[in-house]
Amino acid sequence: MIKTFKILLAEHDKDLALITKNYLVSRGYPTVACSDGEEALQRFRKDSFDFVLVDVDVPVLNGYELAREIKRKVRDIPIVFLGTDTHQTEIIKGFNIGADDFIVRPISMEELGLRIEAISNRAKNQEKKQHIYNFGKCSLDTLHHILKIGTYEKRLTTKELELLYLLCEYKNRVVERSLALNRVWYTDNYFNARNMDVYVGRLRRILRRDPTVFIENVHGIGYKLVILKPSTETI
Repeated sequence: MIKTFKILLAEHDKDLALITKNYLVSRGYPTVACSDGEEALQRFRKDSFDFVLVDVDVPVLNGYELAREIKRKVRDIPIVFLGTDTHQTEIIKGFNIGADDFIVRPISMEELGLRIEAISNRAKNQEKKQHIYNFGKCSLDTLHHILKIGTYEKRLTTKELELLYLLCEYKNRVVERSLALNRVWYTDNYFNARNMDVYVGRLRRILRRDPTVFIENVHGIGYKLVILKPSTETI
């Protein structure tokens, strides 16, 4: 394991919280479990965490409200929602708050652990990459998750960053949906495909500030980051 994250777990089911905590600790992740959102928020304010797992159904302060408060304090911290509702509006709500993923239950402990490990590994590997990449009128800082377009500046979530970076790697070429899903979400399935479409929409709205750059939908195949203005940078 490249890096160990200290995890805050907000889970309303105390039995499931104990099982999840014990599993994550066994994988080398110090984990603090809280049974309601208010308790989790107070622990977050008092302690230092690197990763947050939020059950959307936690009481007192629900998962979405908790995530908003956490993001106000530490914008860059990865947040993953856990829930049973696959409705598109709930998924979009989570992503608009700044979540890095929305995991639909049931999920095995092994898969949960692998997803967390993958995020920690990517964060470590990201530091080794060229962290400033210019394309069109945009400047992407992969170390600090910042996308600049002229004077406009936007802090990206982990998945927004990874998807945009992948599109940049294949600039002016098609990125097949299966490649993006396996590279960014690790699994090519219907639910993750819906997640990816949400992220593509978010990136499109951000990139509208640069008319020389846009994401093209290649029907039935995938997406292409079209850069009309040549860039001197490579990736």
